[in-house]
Amino acid sequence: MQQRYVGNSGLRVSSLSLGTMSWAGETDEQDAAGLLRAFVDGGGTMIDTAASYGGGGAEVLLGGMLGDVVARSEVVISTKAGLAASGSRRSVDTSRNGMLSSLDASLARLGTDYVDLWFAQAWDPNVPLEETLSALEFAVRSGRARYVGVSNFNGWQTAKAAAVAGFPLVACQAEYSLLQRRAEAELIPAVEDAGLGLLAWGPLGRGVLTGKYRGHMPADSRAASQKLAGYVEPYLAAGASRVVEAVAMAAKGLGRSVLDVSLSWLLSQHGVASAVVGARTPVQLKEILDADLKPLPPEIATALEDVSAPL
Repeated sequence: MQQRYVGNSGLRVSSLSLGTMSWAGETDEQDAAGLLRAFVDGGGTMIDTAASYGGGGAEVLLGGMLGDVVARSEVVISTKAGLAASGSRRSVDTSRNGMLSSLDASLARLGTDYVDLWFAQAWDPNVPLEETLSALEFAVRSGRARYVGVSNFNGWQTAKAAAVAGFPLVACQAEYSLLQRRAEAELIPAVEDAGLGLLAWGPLGRGVLTGKYRGHMPADSRAASQKLAGYVEPYLAAGASRVVEAVAMAAKGLGRSVLDVSLSWLLSQHGVASAVVGARTPVQLKEILDADLKPLPPEIATALEDVSAPL
């Protein structure tokens, strides 16, 4: 798997990152271990988690596998703080106390002295940006984090954070795919101007860009789940279906999978350092790891950009 530098930093990560949002929930310990081992065997290095995933359960699972399933030195671990979820409610706290307390708890769950990349997971309108940035800086100076960044910030928020910080921010994490190209308007220009690398979550349109929802809804899919249907529903509308059909047509012509075409397009976009794939099962991950991920022919890429252009 290709290794890429994150922005202008010396941090190198795999072009695909293994997301753990489903761990300790949809993905049990046995499957999580299989995912981790297969991902590393396939050349992957970047593992993305967060204090909010499974109420900390995802970090506990990952921490229990370090040294047993994979060596700590084999992986680049990113985690996030500042966002808590309780049922359908979310609360944001990026205060210095909230951030650093969360980081210490993450390190304890992960069973490691440091994380490679630590994010402020959301913009907090109630906390001065300088205070949030001071927590990121202290994490680096104290050795708790090797690199830091911001997640789910929009364009002006990212630009302001990079300008105000008196230390290097190296990454921004945001949703980006052929079904969600909002980042192109302001965020990606801001990221590139600041020398950050973009870690794209939801690169497969929350699963829709695998093509599995074409004409039917798999019983084991998130869209079929009462609890998780709302996560996928925005990408099942008629406009999204037209994009998926265009990707499927391109995939057929190229002799590649829908998933492969979707990821290959994304990984060729400006500023993208890595795509965070949230495979829930070993079967899903195998399909991802089997993808060619080669750049698309220019005429195919242009056609997909035309059909998926935001209205």
